[in-house]
This record gives sequence, C-alpha cells and structure tokens, in this order.
Amino acid sequence: MAVQFRLFPGLNRLTWRQLFLACVLLSGLLMYLLRLRQPASIRAAFWSNRASEQGPSHSHTPSHTSWGAPLVWGGSEASQRQRVEFSQRSFRVGLMVLAVGRYVHYLSRFLQSAEQHFLTGTPVNYYILTDNPNKLVPPPELGEGRDLRVVPVTEIPGWEHLARRRMDLLASTIDNQAQQEVDYVFCADVDQEFLNPVGTEILGKLVASLHPEYYDVPVPNLPYERSSESRACVLDEEGDHYYTSELYGGLCSEVLALTKVCSQLILQDRAMGVEAQRLEESYLNRYLVDKRPTRVLSPEYSWWDSPVAPKVPQKRVVSLGRQCASLRSHGKSSMFC
Repeated sequence: MAVQFRLFPGLNRLTWRQLFLACVLLSGLLMYLLRLRQPASIRAAFWSNRASEQGPSHSHTPSHTSWGAPLVWGGSEASQRQRVEFSQRSFRVGLMVLAVGRYVHYLSRFLQSAEQHFLTGTPVNYYILTDNPNKLVPPPELGEGRDLRVVPVTEIPGWEHLARRRMDLLASTIDNQAQQEVDYVFCADVDQEFLNPVGTEILGKLVASLHPEYYDVPVPNLPYERSSESRACVLDEEGDHYYTSELYGGLCSEVLALTKVCSQLILQDRAMGVEAQRLEESYLNRYLVDKRPTRVLSPEYSWWDSPVAPKVPQKRVVSLGRQCASLRSHGKSSMFC
C-alpha cells in the first residue's frame, strides 16, 4: 500500500510518487524561466561553447550575434559561401603589425606563417612598423601579389609604452599610406602564428575577434574597464562580448576611425593621469560597445592554450605571447617561451 499524508486540512491527500513528480516538474519550470532571463548574448555564448566541441556544423552553433552580425567559423557553410563570393572580386588587403624592441624576434615566424595561411591567393601588403628595419634586410621572400612595406618608428621601450602608442601609430600609417594602397586592413599582434587557413571569410566592414578566455563568461563578469574616471569605462548595463586586441580590422575607413578614436581616448586619459587596466584592449572594447562590429570572428582566429579557453574546431591563429603568459601563470613553460 502506498504511503499517504495530509499537508493541510482540506487538501487532497498525495502519494510520495505524486509529490516527487511535482517537485521534478517545478524544478524544470524554474530552470526554463531562469534561462529565459539570460541576455541573448549569454545564451548564444553558452550554445557556442557546447557546439565548439563538436565543430561548426553542429545545429546549435550560432551563425549570428544578437544584433545580426555574422559569427565566423572557418569551416561553416556561410564562410564557404563568402569565400566563393570574394573570389569574384578584385581587392587588396593590408596586414599591419608593430615589431619593436624584443618583439622583433617574433617577426620572421609571423611572416612565414602568414605567407602559408593568411589569405593565400589574395594580394596582401604587409605593413611592418619597426624600430629595427635591418631585421628585414634582405627582405623576406614573398609570394606573388604579396608586398612588404617597412615603416620606421622610434624605439618604444617597455610593453606598457608600446600599448599606449600603438593606436596612434596604426592610425597614422593607415591615414598616410595604407588607405591609398589597400581596401581592407587588419591590425595584428606580431607575437602570433597562423596555424591553419585564414581566408576571405574574415573580410567585412568592421571586424573584431572574440577573446577566448571570456568566450562564455556572463556579460556582467566581462573584464571591461569599470573605473568611471577612464574614457574606456563600460557601464554595468552596457556590452555584449569582450574582444581581443590580437586581431581586428575591416575597411580602411572603419579601422582608421577606430584607431583614431581609441588614440584620442588614451591621450585624454593620460592627460588626467588615468590609465585603463587592460590598456589599449580596454579602449578597443569601449569603441566596439558604441559601434558594434559588423563581423565577429570566433576564437578560432584568436586562441591560446589556457585552462579557460574553449575547444575550437581549428586553431587558425594562436597568440604565442599570451600563451607563454598563461603557461607562466600556471608554473609551466615551453621551448618557445
């Protein structure tokens, strides 16, 4: 005989089995309601993380952000369609890096891997902003339609000083040279390596790369600059995703506007004795909150070995510098570091 009990006078008697089923149904309803309360960007990030373990063809992989910008996975059908579309167009792309001080030693590896994987078959200008032009004498051997532009800059000692000046140097080079020579320009950290094909699926009006360590982090926990004294400040109710400064780009006019605004914000903060905690990356994210990117690259295009980085179908661009920093923070090392 089933055990029965009475909760309150006047209520029907329930069996233990009925009570258990009622609790299960109530728990499921609560979980569903909580999921609906999450912002769309968080729900998309959750499904992106789940799907990345199985590849971009998985049905849960999002194809767009919450504001309609394509979310780029290199192996997706959408990326293949864009590659076919751009194969019918005539255009030229600039790839711009700052190689100064100790960062010069990454330059050869960066260029070799870019020649192998970055927009192969596409006309490309490499813009190398460096305080050591002799490192490019003799110039590296490049493929057909690939050209090297060496832009001498004064020595910038220290990573912090480099981060403060880079936006200004990029803006100046785009304004004075690149926009007369190329249609699109991408700004990249030189301490990176291209491991797999990066094609015309990345091209768009304004392009940003998701930061792999904050890929599925809720928006309130993203490492935006929160100090109200800084021009990079992002309020609690703002933001969608957190982007890395390792790789971003787009049409020359769009990237010129981005670098000019970020440079101005940095200068305004410095005049007041203020500096964002994550330096130029904080200002980049402030800009992209105000002007959302029209194309967002998945962590395939900016990845490094970190306990919190998501699994991706292909590691297309890897940050050697950030990977070394991540390994050191966990008491590890590698031959390259």
